[in-house]
Amino acid sequence: MRNARQRSPARQPKRIELGQHIVADPEICHGKPVIRGLRYPVEGMLEYLVGGDSIEQVLAEFPDLEREDLLACLEFAAQSLKLKSQHLVVA
Repeated sequence: MRNARQRSPARQPKRIELGQHIVADPEICHGKPVIRGLRYPVEGMLEYLVGGDSIEQVLAEFPDLEREDLLACLEFAAQSLKLKSQHLVVA
C-alpha cells in the first residue's frame, strides 16, 4: 500500500522553466517562481525593487544574482499582468 503523500511517477508535478532565469519547481519554495532555482522568489525580489532599492543595491545584497535575473523578474511580472485580466476598484 502506497503512502497517501506519495504520487505515482506519472503524476509528479514537474519543474517549469519560465525563460532562462525564472523557474517554478514544486520542490523549491512550494512551487513559487524563483530565480534559477536558487530559492530567491521572484515576488521577494520585486518587493525589494518596489520598496525603492535599486538593481545595484539588490545585487550588492545578493551577490549570487545577476542583473539579468532581476530584469527577468520585471519581465515575468509584466507578462503575468498581460495574462490576467485586472479589475481595479476605485474608491
